[in-house]
Amino acid sequence: MLLGWVTLYQSLAPFAAWFTYSLLGLTRGSHLGAAVEFFVYESPKVLLLLTLIVFGVGIVRTFFTPERTRRILSGRRESVGNVLGALLGIVTPFCSCSAVPLFIGFVTTGVPLGVTFSFLVSAPMVNEVALVLLFGLFGWKVAGLYLVTGLVIAIVAGWGIGRLRMEKHVEDWVYATKPGAAGADEELDWPARIRAGGDAVKDIVGRVWFYVLIGIAVGAGIHGYVPENFMASIMGKDAWWSVPLAVLLGVPMYSNAAGIIPIVQALLGKGAALGTVLAFMMSVIALSLPEAIILRKVLKPRLIATFFGVVALGIMLVGFLFNYIM
Repeated sequence: MLLGWVTLYQSLAPFAAWFTYSLLGLTRGSHLGAAVEFFVYESPKVLLLLTLIVFGVGIVRTFFTPERTRRILSGRRESVGNVLGALLGIVTPFCSCSAVPLFIGFVTTGVPLGVTFSFLVSAPMVNEVALVLLFGLFGWKVAGLYLVTGLVIAIVAGWGIGRLRMEKHVEDWVYATKPGAAGADEELDWPARIRAGGDAVKDIVGRVWFYVLIGIAVGAGIHGYVPENFMASIMGKDAWWSVPLAVLLGVPMYSNAAGIIPIVQALLGKGAALGTVLAFMMSVIALSLPEAIILRKVLKPRLIATFFGVVALGIMLVGFLFNYIM
């Protein structure tokens, strides 16, 4: 099966060229030809990579249930806890709808507030969908940079919130909630873990494939029709205001990694700076208005504003840093 995957992956580039220029008869170098070739090549490429990585991560996640993550973090002192929280955020199943129950479960069992926020920042931002798309579209260096900087933001943001001692800005009823009884983790055999990997593919790829195709379609349009270096004056590293503007534009945009990363790839190809587009992508994924509305159930407005402010500041620093060093 793996051999078939590799063979199929390696045939994508010649197939895209044949489909675009031989079958459809489009002209090489034309705007439409470039856009169609981009879409026909990137769509199956990203979906193949996504399927493989999600399957592997689905197996890994059978070892890290939310209950087990809560037990690992419970009672940990900050600093060490922030690092563990950020790392566990990568492999623990998470979506915005689970933010409230996870938050309640963490703080009521002794997980420090700052450690909880390190987890809440890392889980949506540094996930397998983001990493596999970045790897597939940009290579391992950009994916690695995103992984490291995302973890640093999660660790530092959680540590900073912990230092501010903002427990009083958690809604009173949260701390009055009695922690639920810890259920025993079911030990799975390897056939069950492999089935869990297959279920993860059906669940995650089944939910995001449409956003992947939309994002790649938008990226194909940018790739084929936007002039070279057009974005340099708007999102280039010489435009100092581009990073904070990218973060401000990203927050109200509700999208996931699958929808935004192909657009980011196209923007980079047209002259946008890496730091600016990374800041834009991080703000879209990690800071969304729907998540703020959900968290309002358990957090008072001042803590939500602090959370958004600290994370946004970290994202902007990352953007400026990469624009400076790249």
